This record gives sequence, C-alpha cells and structure tokens, in this order.
Amino acid sequence: MSLGRKPQERQQEFWIETDSLPDVPRHVFYDKLNALLAEGDFDRWIEETCAPYYAQKMGRRGIPPGVYFRMLFIGYFEGIDSQRGIAWRCADSRSLSAFLGYAYNEETPDHSSLSRIGVRIPLEVHEQVFAFVLKLADEFGLLSNKTVAVDSTLLEANAAMKSIVRKDTGDDWKAYVRGLAEAAGVPIETDDDLRKFDKNRKDKKVSNDEWASPSDPAARIMKMKDGTTHLSYKAEHTIDLDSEFILAATIYQGHQADMHTLTESLSHAADNLEQAGGVSEIEEAVADKGYHSNQTLLGCRELGTYGTRTYIAESELNHERRWTDKPEDFEAAYRANRRRNKGARGQRLQKQRSERVERSFAHTCETGGARRTWLRGIEKVTKRYQMVAAARNLGLIMLKLFGVGKPRCLQGLAALLAALIGVLECFRNASKRRWEPPNDCLFIRGTFDASFSQTGSALVAI
Repeated sequence: MSLGRKPQERQQEFWIETDSLPDVPRHVFYDKLNALLAEGDFDRWIEETCAPYYAQKMGRRGIPPGVYFRMLFIGYFEGIDSQRGIAWRCADSRSLSAFLGYAYNEETPDHSSLSRIGVRIPLEVHEQVFAFVLKLADEFGLLSNKTVAVDSTLLEANAAMKSIVRKDTGDDWKAYVRGLAEAAGVPIETDDDLRKFDKNRKDKKVSNDEWASPSDPAARIMKMKDGTTHLSYKAEHTIDLDSEFILAATIYQGHQADMHTLTESLSHAADNLEQAGGVSEIEEAVADKGYHSNQTLLGCRELGTYGTRTYIAESELNHERRWTDKPEDFEAAYRANRRRNKGARGQRLQKQRSERVERSFAHTCETGGARRTWLRGIEKVTKRYQMVAAARNLGLIMLKLFGVGKPRCLQGLAALLAALIGVLECFRNASKRRWEPPNDCLFIRGTFDASFSQTGSALVAI
C-alpha cells in the first residue's frame, strides 16, 4: 500500500450526486432516542402545544419546537453548558444533525435562534415537556410515585462578584471602599493604595440585603461548597426513591432556606405527576436536617388529601425542646416525624436519599453541564434547568429499556467485554492454525450495535 497524501486545493464541484456521498453511520443511542420520542408522538404534540405562540400564515417558517427541545436535550447528553456550544456541536456533528432531522446539505439552528425561541416559548410549555417525559416513563411502568427524596444544590449564576453594587447608593465595590477610606482618614492616591486598604480592613462581608448584581438582580450572593463566593441560584430536586426519576426540578433564589421551599417543591412534584397522568398524592418525603422545622413538618402533614409523611433528619440541640409557647399541632408533627425517622425504615430511607439524590445532581450539574448557567433571570434559568432534568429522565428511561443512558459512557460494558473476549478468542485460534476468520468472530462495534437491536425489541414489546 502506497503512502496517501493530502489532496491539493482544487476547484469545488458545481453538482454533487447524492448517491456518491459517503454514508456516515449515525450514533445508535440517538437513533433509539428518536424512536422513543416517536413512540410517544412527541413532535406532533409539541407542535400543537406551541402553535399559539407563533404567527399564523405570515413570515417565514420558524424552527420546529421539537428541534429546539432536542437541542436542549443534546446539551445534557453531550455535557455542554452553553447554547452557543450546543449550536456549534450540532453543526459540527452529522450524527446530531440527523438526530435533529436535518439532511447533510441543511444548516442546523444557530445559538441566536435558540435564544429567540427560548424567549418565545413560555415556562409553562417547558413544564409540560418535563411532564411529558414523566408520562412516557409512567407508560412503561417505571414510576412508583410513593416515596420521594428532596435535596438542593447551588448553581453559579451568569454574573460576577466584581459587578455588584450597593442597593442604597448604586456605588460599585471600588467606590464603596474609597468612601470607607475617606471616612477613616486614609489617603488613597492609586488603585494599589485602594487594594492595600481593602486587604487590611476587617469585616469585609457582603450581604444580600445591601448588595445586588445589576446584570442579574435575581441572583444572590452565596458561599459555594468549594469555599468560593459567587452569585448563585438554588436548584432543588424531588426524586422518586424507587426509580430515581426527577419528579420536580425547581429553581429558587440562592439565599432561600431549605425549610422554606420543601412544601413548594413537593407541590410542584404532585402537579407534574398529575399532568403525567399518574397519582398526584405523595405519601412519604425524605430530607436532611436542613429541612427540619416545625412549620415545614406541619405543612407536609397538610399537603394533598391525606397529607405527606415526613422522614426529615433532626438537628442536635444543646437544650431540650419546650412546647409551652407553641401550638399542639407543631409538637404532634415533630414527634411523629421523630418516631418514623428513628425506625429501621427511616434509617434505610435516609441512606437511599443521600446516595440517589446526590447522584441526580452529579448527572445534571457535573456531567450534564448545568452547574454553571449562562442565562440571566430566574425564569430563563428554570427553563434551561428543567430541560436538563427532563433529558436526565430520558436517559434513565433509555438505561432501563436499552441498558445505556448516555451516548458516551461505560454502561454497556458487559457487551463490550463480550466483544473483546470474542476478539481475543479469534486471535487465540489463529495462533494455533492458519488464519481463517470464524463465522462467530465478534467485533466490538458489531456487538455494541447488536446489544441495542436485541434490547430495542423491548420498546415494541411493551
């Protein structure tokens, strides 16, 4: 075989025969995902849902809503955090453009189109898409809707701490520190003098009551888990403990305490289950000690028709609780939660909560690209994050039906090991005799495709 060389620059062909174009293989995962969405008639449903938000018989045709939501799903599956990155990845990959329904000679939507469609389609439609995925899971019998677990994490907002200003005067950080130096009688001539004064002074804490970001007023100053301080939002997951599906992914301002948002998150989960066609009553809720308060425990008892039983861990106190100045309902809810939480079932549920809720955050925030948001405003952040959570639920459906939940993962390791064993067996047989490829020789790619084709019949069977 002779050495291949890079072809020289030549004039492009004016006409190209479509039959002569190379047939690039698409990713099997996205083919199966498209088949799953087609099984639920996703495109027809979303076009009818979004029709009121588009002009009728005027202007050029817009991008189909199904393409918009698929591109947001791609952001999770490919681990891309920005809409610009999603648009670039879809334009660069022929497999992803085929997943979106575009031919080889058609351009995929750019990031500006994603932004305009995101503003046009309201939050209610995004919530309906989230419920649609839950309905799809319920149709396959994957939801249990009995016991849920709740936890929260912080998301980094698209705003810098250097840009915060005082709410009362509108001064930025430099103007504020310069005023403090003048009040203290310290002369400030250069920026170095200002930095030295700021470094040596005490009590440099900033408060959300006094400071705000002019670019994203809804973001709040919070200390992240790694010790750094950022403007942030709070994402709260309500997951089904048995199936690990996210029943609600709610965004709050970063400074809102967990104990004040638990009942609202449970109500969102019940609404999503009702839209999905399942049972909307949540029987049990498990949470950590950050959610423990008398008002929260009583609020959970009053949720729905029959109330929600709580398994909320209790913080250790240095003194005994006194109930003389509190209503009797507070004490009854507290003692009932304490009795359940100290039982064997309560301890088992707490272990499951710490494992499975944190796993959902690892999927959505770390590998799903949602830890850092590039949008501003709580509504826009909620739209994007809910679609990341919906994509995670789609991946979980794919995992339970086909054995692989993401396009790039080792969840199909068993099939790959079987293929590798087959290849090694071929070479071992070849070393004993003259090389003749046996009929049952397995290759990795073929076995991986075969594993999808075998398990793919489960979708039709169900």
